[in-house]
Amino acid sequence: MLSFRPPAMRTVNYFRTIWISDVHLGTRASRADFLYDFLRHNEADYLYLVGDIFDGWALQRNWYWDPFHNGVLQQILRKARKGTHVVYIPGNHDEFARQYYGLKLDEIVVRPSALHTTVDGRQLLVLHGDEFDGIIRYAPWLSHLGARAYELVLVLNRWYNHVRRRLGLSYWSLSAYLKYRTKRAVQYIADFERAVVTEARKHEVEGVVCGHIHHAELREIGDILYANTGDWVESCTALVEHFDGRLEILHWTPAEVFLNPSGDGRLPDELPALSVPARS
Repeated sequence: MLSFRPPAMRTVNYFRTIWISDVHLGTRASRADFLYDFLRHNEADYLYLVGDIFDGWALQRNWYWDPFHNGVLQQILRKARKGTHVVYIPGNHDEFARQYYGLKLDEIVVRPSALHTTVDGRQLLVLHGDEFDGIIRYAPWLSHLGARAYELVLVLNRWYNHVRRRLGLSYWSLSAYLKYRTKRAVQYIADFERAVVTEARKHEVEGVVCGHIHHAELREIGDILYANTGDWVESCTALVEHFDGRLEILHWTPAEVFLNPSGDGRLPDELPALSVPARS
């Protein structure tokens, strides 16, 4: 449920750690406006960018970049300069950044994966997860074809929700509905989860945090805590660690009319604060 407050009463949430992934900056489908708002209202000691922050595949075909995309980068850089430890783990869509492993780019460290220790002592393996996607490993051409089909579904999703807004209805993800109602997609997600959890056991850690499949999840699989950050294309979710070590998935859904009332892509001067529903 959204809760709007005047700017003077706006609050900022503080967490020990925030994980985000699959933003796909450089595409029209990216909800960079939602993420910009999220980053303005949430601070953390650690920020993990868990892959596909940029969409190099899409940018190679057709350059798209609006002010909210810049706003997201500016917010991340601002956090890094103010002392947030930022780790960037490139994914398959932003694999161009993998050539910078080990480098520190303006206070942001680029790594293939990371180990994070929660405040209560649990070790979590953090990785994007594309290396456990059989399609990407053995048929990369099919992965690119699937990405184009996914983009088409997202275009339909955008027009579908445009009509819903005119009818006074709330946002509803057609693309997510189709994905979670398809048996092959459900099996694909299950296979991916098993592969990632197996990797976590090899590293002898208590849990794993990943992205890649655009499906937010937080649950125990056997003796391993499995956490998927979701995405900022369909669900607009982030994983957070509270200062007592508790992990939680946040769903961030501000009203678009407040984010860009003029419809011209400009960043608003003031954004309403939000109460954020969470799923444990």
